[in-house]
Amino acid sequence: MTLTLGMITVDTPDAERLGTWWAEQLGTAVAQNHDGWFVVVPAPPVLMAFQKVEDPTPGKNKIHLDLSAADLDTEVDRLVAAGATLVGRRGDASFAWATMADPDGNEFDVASQAEAAASY
Repeated sequence: MTLTLGMITVDTPDAERLGTWWAEQLGTAVAQNHDGWFVVVPAPPVLMAFQKVEDPTPGKNKIHLDLSAADLDTEVDRLVAAGATLVGRRGDASFAWATMADPDGNEFDVASQAEAAASY
C-alpha cells in the first residue's frame, strides 16, 4: 500500500479568513466552509484545509508549501500587496526562491516555474 496526498491542513485562529486569503492567492474559491471552524480550498492536485484552533503551535512550520510562479518577482510583489510578508530571498544563480509568510505567519516558498521544473 502507498500513501496519496489528499489535503494539506493549516491550524489557524481564523480558518475562514486565512482560507479565503489562500483561495484568492491560488485563483480559486473556498469549496467548503463548516461554520468557520474548517475551511477547504481546492489547490489541484490536492486540497488545502484550514482548521480553527484556539492556540496554534508556536515556532517554525513543520510543513510548508513550495509554490511556483511564471515571474517570481512579480508574484512576490503581488503576495506582499495582498498581505503576505517577504521573509527572505534564498538560493543562488542556479536556483532562487523567496520565502514568504501568509497573514498568520505560516511560511511558504515561491520559485520561478522554469527553475522549479528544472530542479525536479
